[in-house]
Amino acid sequence: MAQPRKSRPQCVAAPDDLYDYARPPARRPGRPTPEDPTIWTVKDDWREVAPVTEAEIEVFEAWFGDLFDELFSTRH
Repeated sequence: MAQPRKSRPQCVAAPDDLYDYARPPARRPGRPTPEDPTIWTVKDDWREVAPVTEAEIEVFEAWFGDLFDELFSTRH
């Protein structure tokens, strides 16, 4: 029984303009953005106290423990 031939990878030529992908995104329908940022309204809908789980604290301590120790150390 004959073994199947392995196909060769096809060579793909690089595009001439490598930055062609950086087109601005298409505008989505909706209310237009105000041109003058001084009239923007910012709404804070966070609670006074944000709930944090023990697992989240452990992740932060595992990844940033050394940094926290350095930043909040009382010894200089």
